[in-house]
Amino acid sequence: MVSEKDGYLATNTVSAMQRQFTLEYWIDDDWYVGKLQEVPGVFSQGETLDELEENIRDAYALMMEGQLSSSHPEAKTKEIQVNAA
Repeated sequence: MVSEKDGYLATNTVSAMQRQFTLEYWIDDDWYVGKLQEVPGVFSQGETLDELEENIRDAYALMMEGQLSSSHPEAKTKEIQVNAA
């Protein structure tokens, strides 16, 4: 299910392997331009809203692929808290 309101697009999660993000988009010179609010650096554009959605998914996948392949083989993770502004 997809819902649209005031230039924001939200999708419901349909499986455990998918994540839900907010696509913020606008029209610039007849192009739909957008970014994922929760993932800094994931921007794209398309001639239609559907094309923008497809391109944003591709941009996110490429970003994740780059992060996974650049991880150190002995890397560990730890959750930490930071002060939010």
